[in-house]
Amino acid sequence: MTATTACIALGSNLDLPEGDSAWILAEAVRRLNSASGVRVVTASSIYRTAPVGGPAGQREYLNAVAVIETTHAPRALLDLLLAIEEGLGRVRDPAIRNGPRTLDLDLVLFADQIIDEPGLHVPHQRFEERPFVLRPLLEVLPHAVNPRTGRALASALRSCSPLAVSVCGNLGVPP
Repeated sequence: MTATTACIALGSNLDLPEGDSAWILAEAVRRLNSASGVRVVTASSIYRTAPVGGPAGQREYLNAVAVIETTHAPRALLDLLLAIEEGLGRVRDPAIRNGPRTLDLDLVLFADQIIDEPGLHVPHQRFEERPFVLRPLLEVLPHAVNPRTGRALASALRSCSPLAVSVCGNLGVPP
């Protein structure tokens, strides 16, 4: 099967006994890279951002983007992302939207495909509104375009509401 390029957004604002949010993001990228049918091509810097929505009092998030090549179909890749989240302590509480989490992995882009299935929407439905996704994504893919709209993502970032997004480190994971 031919490899497809995909972009994965990563986020964390809870620690584990094994490590902090930066460690969790790096470990998620390592697990992606070691999965059968996946090769991490590159990863962005780590960005610190304020939480958007969710319960008051959450601490800041760390966010990044990984660009991968995969032979998985989109649904199988999503299943892999969910398994990595669970393996790194993600607990989903349907009663708390945008709550704190050890790890959030979102399939943002899958080549130039547009996918609308139950539980799987690519491009990610709200990524053009999220500077914490766009900034790291544009770091690794500066000319990226939303395949649904044809809009350059650099333009989308300029029209986002201002949100402090600052580089605070790197994933330390060789591609």
